[in-house]
Amino acid sequence: MTNHSEATGQYEPDSSVHADSPARTADPFGEPVVTLRTPAELADALPYLLGFRPEESIVLIALHGERGRFGGRVRLGVPERAEDWPCVAEQLAQCLVGGSERRGERPDGIVAFLCQDPVGAETGQQVVERLRPLAQELRTACGRLDVPVLEVMCIAQSRFWTYCCPDTSCCPPEGVPLLSPGTSVLAAAATYMGVRADATQSEIRGRLAPWETAAAADQERALDAASAELLPRMLRDAARDEELVGDLGKDPGEGEGNGPDRAPEEGQGVASDTLDLARRIMARLAAAPPPPGDTLEADIRDDELIAHDEAAALIFGLQVRTTRDRAAEWMEGAEGPSALRLWRALSRRCVGAYAEYAAAPLALAGWVAWSLGDLAEGQEALDMALGVDSRYAFAVLLNQACNDDMDPETIRRCLRRKREARDGSTLRDEAAAHDDGAPHGDAAVRDDAALPRRRRRRRPSRTASEASRAPGGPAKGPQNRRQTARRIAKDGL
Repeated sequence: MTNHSEATGQYEPDSSVHADSPARTADPFGEPVVTLRTPAELADALPYLLGFRPEESIVLIALHGERGRFGGRVRLGVPERAEDWPCVAEQLAQCLVGGSERRGERPDGIVAFLCQDPVGAETGQQVVERLRPLAQELRTACGRLDVPVLEVMCIAQSRFWTYCCPDTSCCPPEGVPLLSPGTSVLAAAATYMGVRADATQSEIRGRLAPWETAAAADQERALDAASAELLPRMLRDAARDEELVGDLGKDPGEGEGNGPDRAPEEGQGVASDTLDLARRIMARLAAAPPPPGDTLEADIRDDELIAHDEAAALIFGLQVRTTRDRAAEWMEGAEGPSALRLWRALSRRCVGAYAEYAAAPLALAGWVAWSLGDLAEGQEALDMALGVDSRYAFAVLLNQACNDDMDPETIRRCLRRKREARDGSTLRDEAAAHDDGAPHGDAAVRDDAALPRRRRRRRPSRTASEASRAPGGPAKGPQNRRQTARRIAKDGL
């Protein structure tokens, strides 16, 4: 894009910033369209397209039609190693073009942004030159998919550079200052539509990053203690669940199993304790609304409402996949905001040697933020979860759904159905528990036949200390317990 007098894109706040928002009204006054004609206006549009001001990002945005209407976009952090750039460029190009095709509209062009502030004594111009090979990799990867990259811009130190314009009169080597925030026509249109882009990427991540204060040492000690107490119980619960799953394959007459039509009971042991504790803390948070406007003060107050041992117990409990999936159902209504505050707080508590345990609360925070309409925080939290564990399936799938502009209501419906089915099963179990078993004619015989079979009686649970002394029990010491708990989390128990 070397002719800066031509239109570089059309910005429609309703569709470009929140692709998961409801369909727009037919009122033409509710659909402002802003035409961007210069690189400065294009750079100014980026925060409104993402919902925040990116600081460490590769961003690709699809353009459609002759006038370059903005479409889907993908974003990823800039890899530290230059040898990773070709692979990342290929993946981003395929993700953007493939997602657009699945929505029925192949891009006619792409605009790319590289956002990174200087490191140490590095200057903005040095950042531009260091990232130049990455810009070329993006152009090559998109070109292989027959979609041209019309512009690649680098944003650093509140200035921007273009890799596609050789004219130094409009694009000088020292870069061009960004427009002052809130002064452009685009900013006015976005404000009119209620779109905000005040937060920076670092501010969003700061609400989710682990503590670096003196309290981190106390939290790590609480996590060590929780490991010693909960790990033996988690291993016993896992063995019990495997035993119950084995009963599913038995015929109804074999022993005292559940029968082939019953799933193992999930509301026992660490899972039950974790969910109960999470509900109590969510109620505690709901009773203390955060102060408006000051996110730092709000997070500090939330941290004060959660004890170290409570946070540690929840962090360990959420490493179990089924427990995490149950927690993901608190995604909307009165539960959603309190759940999001809790997942943020737990992400901040994954300190020291327990940093990788943050994948679960970060992924939950990303899901709930997205479900509540904050796509910017949702994607940042999911990116952070993948940064902790790049193969964490829950975050991988949600991140892909966000990048594909999927409507979160599809996932919400799925989780609602699971919750309703489980609640219905619980009611049937309670009805069976209150039945005295006395025959009352043919009807009673038929009803008794429909009731679930008795579950296998569980052996009395040993204490944590007994389990640690038992042959084959978990090894002693915080480091060994951490490693064993990590294996539990990675095995998806």
